[in-house]
Amino acid sequence: ERCQQMFADLNRHAVKPSPSLSILYDHRSAAGNVAKHLSLSANVFRNLIETERSSLSQRSRKLFTLSALNFAVMEMCTEKDLEDFQSASAKCMEFWEAVGERIPEWVHVRNGKMTAGEVRQDFIHSHAIVLQALGRVGKCIYRDGSPDLTKALAGLAAIDWSRKNSACWEGRAMIGGRMSKNSQNVTLTCNQIKTALGRPLSPEEQNVENAFLAAR
Repeated sequence: ERCQQMFADLNRHAVKPSPSLSILYDHRSAAGNVAKHLSLSANVFRNLIETERSSLSQRSRKLFTLSALNFAVMEMCTEKDLEDFQSASAKCMEFWEAVGERIPEWVHVRNGKMTAGEVRQDFIHSHAIVLQALGRVGKCIYRDGSPDLTKALAGLAAIDWSRKNSACWEGRAMIGGRMSKNSQNVTLTCNQIKTALGRPLSPEEQNVENAFLAAR
């Protein structure tokens, strides 16, 4: 009877926690554990991950959310990869540190030359959809074994990530000027990044790309 009453009381007043907070407290999630490790250990993410909320206010000093990083890890690593925490963490660390060196605004935030709010307002690359797309690109890069990341990611520095670059990002990462997180937009954003890096699209990605171009 006591257990039933506790169940009733907890569910009557239940407030669903944010995805980031759920990941923070969930120690069974393999991807979540890798994401938390990256948030504390990777230079690109250290002190810039919001662990309690899944949306960031304009005044927040954080650049990314833990839930966004978790989705990026899930895109990059297979379930089999995630069974080996050390190996998955090392691979993700290597990849994201290399990515971070090639996105100038992320470097500027770490060095105090720009605020996180300015970057989030003016650029798309700290938002969940782009992190997911980059994670998917990472999976493709590592599919061939141990890649030369300097060569594989060379084209990242030339990408114009500005929100004002609507000719590139509208319909891909943005809908009506607002960030969109549905699966098709992740694919279209991934396609744009892969094209910039000179990597071929998979048949499925090409089908999505063809449909997008036909509708423009």
